[in-house]
Amino acid sequence: MSEKKIGVFICHCGSNIAGVVDIEKVLEAIRELPNVEVTEDYKYVCSKPGQQILKDHIKSSRLDGIVIAACSPRMHEPTFRQAMREAGLNPYLLEIANIREHDSWIHSDDPEAATEKAIDLVRMAIARARLLVPLDEPEVTIKKSTLIIGAGIAGISAALDLANAGFKVHLVEREPSIGGKMARWDKTFPTLDCSSCILTPRMAEVGAHPNIDLITLAEVESVDGFVGNFKVKIRQSPRYVDLETCTSCGDCSEICPVDIPAAFEAQLSYRKAIYIPFAQAVPSAYLLDMDNCLGVDAVRCGKCKDKCEAGAINYDDKEKIIEIEVGTIIVSTGFELFDATKKPEYGYGEFSNVVNIGEVERMLSSAGPTQGHIVRPSDLAKPKKIVYVQCVGSRDELTNKYCSRVCCMTAIKQARMIRDKTGIAVYIFYIDLRTFGKGYEEFYESTAKAGVTFIRGRVGEIFQDDETQSLIVRGEDTLLGKPIQLTGVDLVVLSTGVVAPDSTKKVAHALNLSVSPDGFLLEAHPKLRPVDSFNDGIFVAGMAQGPKDIPDTVAQAKAAASGAMALMGKGKINVDPYFSVVNEDKCAGCQVCISVCPYNAISLNERGHAEINPALCKGCGTCTSTCASGAIASQHYTDGQIAAMITEYLAAREESS
Repeated sequence: MSEKKIGVFICHCGSNIAGVVDIEKVLEAIRELPNVEVTEDYKYVCSKPGQQILKDHIKSSRLDGIVIAACSPRMHEPTFRQAMREAGLNPYLLEIANIREHDSWIHSDDPEAATEKAIDLVRMAIARARLLVPLDEPEVTIKKSTLIIGAGIAGISAALDLANAGFKVHLVEREPSIGGKMARWDKTFPTLDCSSCILTPRMAEVGAHPNIDLITLAEVESVDGFVGNFKVKIRQSPRYVDLETCTSCGDCSEICPVDIPAAFEAQLSYRKAIYIPFAQAVPSAYLLDMDNCLGVDAVRCGKCKDKCEAGAINYDDKEKIIEIEVGTIIVSTGFELFDATKKPEYGYGEFSNVVNIGEVERMLSSAGPTQGHIVRPSDLAKPKKIVYVQCVGSRDELTNKYCSRVCCMTAIKQARMIRDKTGIAVYIFYIDLRTFGKGYEEFYESTAKAGVTFIRGRVGEIFQDDETQSLIVRGEDTLLGKPIQLTGVDLVVLSTGVVAPDSTKKVAHALNLSVSPDGFLLEAHPKLRPVDSFNDGIFVAGMAQGPKDIPDTVAQAKAAASGAMALMGKGKINVDPYFSVVNEDKCAGCQVCISVCPYNAISLNERGHAEINPALCKGCGTCTSTCASGAIASQHYTDGQIAAMITEYLAAREESS
């Protein structure tokens, strides 16, 4: 230990650190500590000149340990590691003392205390740096294929980018057709382009692409393995109609005697037990809803099979388990609309003329249940007065605190279309209008000029006149500072926010992904790694990561595809050596570590001892802390290193007292 030469580099971070912490006092306090060979400060150590200073000292002073006092290691740890590599020093002989987020930012009102804390943090970092040892990064081979979970616009975009680049794509969708929610939407804001006209050519391209294996009516059951070598088990429900044989003639559906509400049409019309979700569905084949079928034998029904000249219907179709191996995974599981029955004051589910924005989208579509006409569900009459209520299930302490981003623009778009088509009086109650995208503010202003009335304030409650079935909307106009009541309202549209679907939780469990408090998948870093997960080789895209509009969804899908390509294009990658190791001489083979490992990284070898897969292990330390034999140690975060930091802190406290 006495031979170790440690260099300490303190970053000013402009005035983020130096404006609070006395840098010179920190340097004075650590200069004479054992093993400290070099002390240096610079305005921006992460900058190119700052990195050069670091590299020059490593070479000239033959440093074999580095401490950098700067910002969070999440920001620039890779930057400093690369600089160390370029200087010929093992990159894992680095310790970062976070004196910005953990010190100057939170103690800005007490510079003296912040300086003392910075000294403590740097001393503790030096204590650990004395015990750091060089580590090697294991090399992993990557298979050149990708699994994409969810085939909405995000999954479709990512699949086509990867497939066109020459990679094999397995695209898994739980619905009978790809397209997601965008396939149900009529127009897109702010240009009012036809949603289907944009989407369906891409859907057809997916269906015909030789590099895309499309698996519908399926969900991911389990995922094992690690980056570059994932083993995936997919459970596919029976379709009861052969995809290759079906000609989509529709004869089977015409003869089917069953009528049930159509989910694709937001329950506003009916479909048969054997059906195709919509005209442009991909795959373009019918499927049989066996839960609502009258019976598959000739005595009870069997009419669809008798009518099918192609012989495509197979009542004996079974559930399948499909197993594949892929190098990377992209999760694009989409969203669901908030269930407005959770806000009973608005009468959704109680009053038939209270609907949500998804139902209005299907009304506005010329291919929808009302052929593009807005009607009152109670009697199919044309409404004369429509009221929109914003932020239903969003920005609400009782439901979801986050903003769903797309609700304001969806309501404005629908109101504009209704106003332009029919001249119906449309009112929009809002808290704040969030028109955040390119051309969105201009679209809002032109909509207001077109005659849509915007009222700033929350709606408190909605009642129904049972005689006329018209609605009474009570709220507040916060601009005028007084209550407001609208009577004779024919239709209330709730701008329901977006929530993560239940399938997101299932996928997160299968892939060991983190979920943020809002229920969406958590990215590795909101600014620097917005499409990466914490698991190497797994990416998130679209609304699986959080609320966003179509342009942002497509952009994020392309970013995820790019990340997957970058990994697969290398063929091999190095994995961070933050994994635990087993001392077999101490291991009793009790398997407790296997039961507690959250990453399924531990198994028993042929000798009956625990064995850890370095590519799966994330070095969380759960196994280390539960091993009764003390047979497992975490590389790079050893008990000795942590104990040294604690000892150094206590010694510093004793000196100061």
